[in-house]
Amino acid sequence: MEAGASDGWRGLIGDAASRLEAAGVASPRVDAELLAAHVVGRSRGDLQTALILGGPLVLPAQVQRFEALVARRVSRVPLQHLTGRAAFRRIELSVGPGVFVPRPETEAVAEQAIVAARQALAVRGEARVVDLCTGSGALALAIADEVPQAQVWAVELDAVAFSWARRNVAVPRGGRAPAVVLVQADARRALAELDGTFDVVVSNPPYVPSDAVPRDREVREYDPPVALYGLGSDGLEVPRGI
Repeated sequence: MEAGASDGWRGLIGDAASRLEAAGVASPRVDAELLAAHVVGRSRGDLQTALILGGPLVLPAQVQRFEALVARRVSRVPLQHLTGRAAFRRIELSVGPGVFVPRPETEAVAEQAIVAARQALAVRGEARVVDLCTGSGALALAIADEVPQAQVWAVELDAVAFSWARRNVAVPRGGRAPAVVLVQADARRALAELDGTFDVVVSNPPYVPSDAVPRDREVREYDPPVALYGLGSDGLEVPRGI
């Protein structure tokens, strides 16, 4: 990237985007900008503004780190594993190896749960919500963030994913820790003592059949199998149990 370095970060990002596109990355320019923003310690929006104004400065150590991250993204390591962060609705989550990276389409699931929780509040004056197979805690934390009056439980069985959820639940948001009760248990049998007391049950469970191999390398090689394969010949044993 020596040639690109002469154009500053704009050239480095452009060259990285070209390489990412050639590698089959779906959003090459966005990923290149997010990696650069991560390296320089700014948001993507702040970086874009700085690029318009002719900055930021290109520091050799930062270029070296950026190069290393781009090379890993070219090999299809998930962007979120490289930055350690995943945006989900109004919150940002810590993610990495061993936990399912929340997808933008799951935000629509969160929206339905948020609407239902608000309806329960309007009717009963309270809302009890449980997120089964919580993974990183994305759904539970989004609901707690947008419906702060709700009581929210989050259930996760896998020890590694549970540790990521615990880390995210511990982060203060809006000046306070989220009101989420985190439980390590099998989603099919968890919280039996609370059966029939929840207003909202939400889940993004594993549902892929064991013999179906995902096409996307990021999913196939980096998402944990426990978050993908729903057990049974049709992959629906976990969803049915829930």
